[in-house]
Amino acid sequence: MEDFFSFILYPVSAILWFWHKVFGFVLGPDNGFAWALSVFFLVFSLRVVLLKPAMSQLRAGRKMAKFAPQIQKLREKYKGDRQRMAQEMQKLQSEHGVNPLGGCLPALLQIPVFLSLFHVLRNFTPTAQSNFIFDRAGVESFINAHIFGAKLSNWITQSDPELAAFGTDRTSMMIVGIPLMLIASVATFFTMRISVRKQTDAAMANPQSAMMAKFMMYIAPVGAIVSGWFLPIAVLLYWLANNVWTLGQQHFLTKKIDREQEREKEKEIAAKKAAPRPKPGQKPVRPEDKADEAEETTATATTAEPGQQVSKSSNGQRPGSRPGGKKNRPGRQAAATKKGRKRR
Repeated sequence: MEDFFSFILYPVSAILWFWHKVFGFVLGPDNGFAWALSVFFLVFSLRVVLLKPAMSQLRAGRKMAKFAPQIQKLREKYKGDRQRMAQEMQKLQSEHGVNPLGGCLPALLQIPVFLSLFHVLRNFTPTAQSNFIFDRAGVESFINAHIFGAKLSNWITQSDPELAAFGTDRTSMMIVGIPLMLIASVATFFTMRISVRKQTDAAMANPQSAMMAKFMMYIAPVGAIVSGWFLPIAVLLYWLANNVWTLGQQHFLTKKIDREQEREKEKEIAAKKAAPRPKPGQKPVRPEDKADEAEETTATATTAEPGQQVSKSSNGQRPGSRPGGKKNRPGRQAAATKKGRKRR
């Protein structure tokens, strides 16, 4: 794993080292809360980098919500042909400028970061001389740090000799670890709940998608509690910080996108108001009248001799039209004659 994630292990440890220098200067290098805050701000630093993809993800979701009825029609139309439905969906998404992978990008980028942090924390051992960016002094500082007797690199289910080697015990680990698991579970639940609420109507109309979303909303918090027994305290802090950031980010970005959409609507309304309107009493020109006039002009120009211009009558009308602007069509003449005969 160290060889595979080496391109990200050193940056992750470097960010953790930087924030420990900042908070260690204030609280002391061996202070457990200084290391806890370093983990929190490691998460915040990485999530700031992912802020732009998250914004693109939210904008893509709003765009998909606009053509959700079209997606539902495609699903109903090609219900028996999954390949054709996938092609049409991809075509529709490309027409609206939506990248289906954009929604998965922020979550996918967090996976190697999480694994790298887990690996860095596991390497803080009493016998380690260094740990990527950290030298021996940094390793000793992390090992000596604790929060109410719980060591940050240990987890609850470790054996008693292993916990004793780090200078802690299972009771201290449970006193700190269990509340962190519960808080992380609650934060995970609310994060998943907001995500489900923001799903498009077309996505939730699919029974399988709706069932899977509700299933994940309840299974993810349970997973936080179960896995918390096997994760280091520092990783639980990472999980908690990540969910807290996600809750705040969803609120902030949602408000920002809402304001953008309001401005777009205001621009559309202003453009409609600024569009030219017919004067009072003026008869609006119908599209079919323009088409008939264009056909008549084309026909006249075709029958005219080369170099001869199409002339108008003295009252400004084209030949073949009646006074009042109405065209003298053979069909209308026949209809008027037939109507007159009936009256007689």
